[in-house]
Amino acid sequence: MNVFKNKIDLNLYIDTLKSQNRTLGFVATMGALHQGHASLINLGLNQNDVVVVSVFVNPTQFDNEEDLVKYPRTLESDVNLLAMISEEKIIVYAPSVEDIYGTNIVSTSFSYDGLEHEMEGRFRAGHFDGVGTIVKRLFEIIRPDKAYFGEKDFQQLMIIKKLVEKYNIPVEVIGCEIYRAKDGLAMSSRNSRLKPAYRKAAPFIFKTLNTAKEKFGTNSATKVSEWVTNQFAKNDILELEYFIIANSSTLKTVKRKINQKSYRAFIAVYADDIRLIDNIALN
Repeated sequence: MNVFKNKIDLNLYIDTLKSQNRTLGFVATMGALHQGHASLINLGLNQNDVVVVSVFVNPTQFDNEEDLVKYPRTLESDVNLLAMISEEKIIVYAPSVEDIYGTNIVSTSFSYDGLEHEMEGRFRAGHFDGVGTIVKRLFEIIRPDKAYFGEKDFQQLMIIKKLVEKYNIPVEVIGCEIYRAKDGLAMSSRNSRLKPAYRKAAPFIFKTLNTAKEKFGTNSATKVSEWVTNQFAKNDILELEYFIIANSSTLKTVKRKINQKSYRAFIAVYADDIRLIDNIALN
């Protein structure tokens, strides 16, 4: 398997692939790979000749220094997992911070037409500037035909689509369904850090989202939000940070349902010191 640690060598290899008219898929990750990542990569392999997987813990999208330090870094096992999928058709780009940022580890300021101010943007200062900085940089380095992002980070997916639109980046961004454990917990690299009691409790998040979806059919967004808040108030293990019902296109919080509009419920929950997010389409 080809594993590149610097963009110069990677670019030379990609130039060769491009000269052979081979199509290139791309999956951006921060490592600690799991079956959710594998589902994105497999879709990429079905639609492209080669898939580049980046493994890079991006410092500029963390608003919490402790979270950055604790984020799992498992490159060797990540490469082993990727080799089991395909040794020949997957390329790994595992750069250093210096290879991406040089000596100036700062994010660029972006406007995503207001998408960045909703949900995660309210609670994680500067997060989407960091996301935009690293994704734009990786698109420039890798030059993929198609890029695959999971809907677990639905707001991030919408922001990346907006980034591509506003900067005329020649890549097709494809959103992929949330990959879940058998008990419903959305797959995340952070799940590996959950203590047993919290891992056991975590499926309550998706169970609550499903019931909220049922209730949304006959109740107002306000009533559903109040119900969710009450459910978590009775939970001794998980702490609700936010539950928001939003327009699927604008991500604006819903005050009154309108026919023909698409809505989605978004949630962020703390399991001890580990932050878990999830979402579900409501109609």
